[in-house]
Amino acid sequence: MDTKIPVCVEVCSKPLCTLKYQDIANKVLQILQKRQISFKDGILPFKDLTDDPEENKFILQNIEFIEVTDIEGSQNYNGIVLFWQADLRVTVYQLNDEGGAEEMADEAEEIPACKQWILPSTDFNGLWNSLVFEDDIKSNLLQYATTTMLFSDSLVNPQLINWNRVILLHGPPGTGKTSLCKGLAQKLSIRLSSRYPSGGQLIEINAHSLFSKWFSESGKLVMKLFSRIHEMVEDADSFVCVLIDEVESLTAARKSALNGTEPSDSIRVVNAVLTQIDQLKNCSNVVILTTSNITKAIDLAFVDRADIKQYIGLPGVKGRYTILLSCISELVRVGIIRDDEMIPSWHDSTAVKNEYALRLKVVAEKCEGLSGRALRKVPFLAHAFFVQQSWCTMDKFLDALGKAVDKESSVRAQLQESD
Repeated sequence: MDTKIPVCVEVCSKPLCTLKYQDIANKVLQILQKRQISFKDGILPFKDLTDDPEENKFILQNIEFIEVTDIEGSQNYNGIVLFWQADLRVTVYQLNDEGGAEEMADEAEEIPACKQWILPSTDFNGLWNSLVFEDDIKSNLLQYATTTMLFSDSLVNPQLINWNRVILLHGPPGTGKTSLCKGLAQKLSIRLSSRYPSGGQLIEINAHSLFSKWFSESGKLVMKLFSRIHEMVEDADSFVCVLIDEVESLTAARKSALNGTEPSDSIRVVNAVLTQIDQLKNCSNVVILTTSNITKAIDLAFVDRADIKQYIGLPGVKGRYTILLSCISELVRVGIIRDDEMIPSWHDSTAVKNEYALRLKVVAEKCEGLSGRALRKVPFLAHAFFVQQSWCTMDKFLDALGKAVDKESSVRAQLQESD
């Protein structure tokens, strides 16, 4: 018997919807099974779901949008999953629109110690799908979370098999490490919504603020911050993600302290952070996400605690093509690019013969060395410097895109020469 392909269907309910998540999930599953449509990553148009007036009414009254996600991450991916191949997994959630709230480390401090979001948040809506990596990085992170939950539920003895609920993403700036952490937190809060009825929370720690300008106060600030995190984790119905961006700022401080270039208070801060991480690993409803731009500065004591040490590098040509295509698709959506023909995806069989796709591949090849962050600026620069009108054709924009890449390459070469 053929193995079914997991198809994750995520249903965002409307803010005022009061129906139980499970009732919505059952109804959507019933509609999909009745319609027997094929699946690919993206938003499912309501018009394609049903012709039944009552079902239409149910959808319009209760559902914001329905999205199929992470088919591309499947090892069986071939662009489209037919209905009979699909193992449908429907998840329902509501977005929180309150935004992130900052909290100061101390009344005397001017730098916020952390920023807190209630998940899933409108701030991160669509972030996960916007991230493009050529390896199975996203699917591996989701599988890691699945195994973490399975081992906890199965009461696996952590003294025999060790896992710390810590992820370390490292690599050059602009490759999407922090965005991937936030996107993963959002995605897990959605996928685990039925498991954690109180919802999810993301705590982004400002590592620099943990070092107080007052000598010997830093350790107290660390304990105060993590004591709040422990209080959140004590709610077994809540899922908590802790993000420590640029974690090398902590571990590098400890190395400097050991070399005599930093006060001993720095050692106490780092030791306190590592101790708190060790304590949190016993809580099944927490994941610690960390990033670093400088791998040589990461202390081995911390590296040893990370279950996953994932390098996030610059995108290859396929990734660059996909990122640029997503930017072009957005400009088509808002009407800045107007054309009846859309550029096919990298996986689409028509891409090898499509003129626009071939031209975009040439541009993507010229973008070697650019990070994902830099790539998403190129379409803006193309319009600003070489289009300069409210709308244009696809032909003109692709021409402008190539010129913008040439200009950006020239500017970067000049900067390197001036170093």
